[in-house]
This record gives sequence, C-alpha cells and structure tokens, in this order.
Amino acid sequence: MARARRPSPQTAAVLSALAETGADWSHGYDLCRALGLKAGTVYPILIRLTERGQVETCWEADPPRGRPARHLYRLTTAGAELARTVATSARASEGAPAADAVRLTPRTT
Repeated sequence: MARARRPSPQTAAVLSALAETGADWSHGYDLCRALGLKAGTVYPILIRLTERGQVETCWEADPPRGRPARHLYRLTTAGAELARTVATSARASEGAPAADAVRLTPRTT
C-alpha cells in the first residue's frame, strides 16, 4: 500500500489558490503570478493533481483574437477536499501559518 505524503509547500499553495477561486476556472499563468512561482514549478504540480483526479482542465472556449487558447484549471470535489485537509493540517501543526498564509511570496534581493 502506498503511503500518503504531505504535499509540498508549493503544492499546498497551488491548492489554496485554486480553492480560493471556487468553481471558477484559473489560468496557469495567473497562478504563477499570484503565487510568485515559476511555470516550471506550477505546471508539473497541475499535471500531477490532474492525473490524480484532484484538478480538472479544459481549453479556453473563446480566446481573444490573435492568441491561442489556454488551458484552464479548477479543483474537483476530491481536490477541494484535499485543499481543506491541507489547510486544516497546516493550522493544526505547531507553529504552522494560518491557511491564508500558505501562499509563497517571491524573494526580493
């Protein structure tokens, strides 16, 4: 039997950001900007969550003229439950940030 692992802080941040949008669709680029994470981090997380049935995807129906359609993402019921579980366990952990503080912020130099 596979052991359940706790999601990485980046995965928790993606789950939290998607949970905030509710049933609305999100663009991967918007998630990257909002979380301060690079596409090379966010898109593999979205792919894994999609493969596990926690995120659903679709193509943008009406892209603006001159721009290709983009992938859209939102949590499934299972994904929303995982997001709640991750937020709850983060709050319950000693010294853990509150659920709204799970977001990562970009480093400034």
